[in-house]
Amino acid sequence: MTITRNRAGLAIAVIATALLFSTTTGGEATVYKLYFLGGQSNMVGYGYTEELPIDLNQEIDRVMIFEGRAAFDDDRRGGIGVWRTLTPGHGFGVETDGRSVRLSDRFGPELSFGHTLSSRLPDSRIALVKYALGGSGLAPGVGLGGWHPTDRNGHRRNQFDHAIRTLRNALSEKDIDGDGVRDLLIPAGIIWMQGESDANANYEIAAAYEDNLALLVQALRSELGVDSLPVVIGKITDSRMDEDGSVMEYIDSVQESQARYAQHDPCAELVTITDALNYREDDPWHYDSDGFIRMGVAFAEAALRLGRTCSPHAS
Repeated sequence: MTITRNRAGLAIAVIATALLFSTTTGGEATVYKLYFLGGQSNMVGYGYTEELPIDLNQEIDRVMIFEGRAAFDDDRRGGIGVWRTLTPGHGFGVETDGRSVRLSDRFGPELSFGHTLSSRLPDSRIALVKYALGGSGLAPGVGLGGWHPTDRNGHRRNQFDHAIRTLRNALSEKDIDGDGVRDLLIPAGIIWMQGESDANANYEIAAAYEDNLALLVQALRSELGVDSLPVVIGKITDSRMDEDGSVMEYIDSVQESQARYAQHDPCAELVTITDALNYREDDPWHYDSDGFIRMGVAFAEAALRLGRTCSPHAS
């Protein structure tokens, strides 16, 4: 295991606090595997809950979720949220005031991701922290909000800052399931689904995607305190529903960047199930409900594969 202290010492502080509690009170902390899910609209989720199969249209046992409030750059409300059991409704339109959650009629890949992990890891508890904003970009100045960890394009805070605030708010809660026992959250992976905004800007921005992605991953791993943390990247695709053909003119460059990054990082994997997913007939940007289900399953399977070789617990 390789754990490094970041500037806040966040992950290490949480682990140390939980271990101290278990040794000084005689209690035993409940251990959760922690996954961060981030990106833009296909991470937000546009599947319809009314189209879910019965086994997914319910609370998912042993899986908790903290979804940070999505907000534009400089919005002070970005990243507030509350822990709750994973249920359908954490897609487009979900709202939180930091005390409660108003679920929507949409879902994203988090639903089948959590369900698959719960099924494949019957002896484990899962904690999901999600922050995503539709239309956001990785390069400075791209899209409706910026994820670049070092260049905020003149803003005091951006999407990366909102994501970090989401993580810190989530990890500040010592009992996420409300059972009266402190919980120990062990970072287990990062799931990233984003790139459409960068592929729709210009060639220079699309060509810079690999470097920008590497900076983002490094910053998220540092915040979570594990420099070999598994990273699952969802391949962006094009519905080709534009009158001139491709919806994103520079998608090839971003796709190549995603593939190169995953090839060079031994603890990263590119999920390409998106090549086989369908879009809704009236929506050239978002997958249909079945697509979000299949995407979440593929993300979970990739995270489990990476966890066997890049787990924080591996020596």
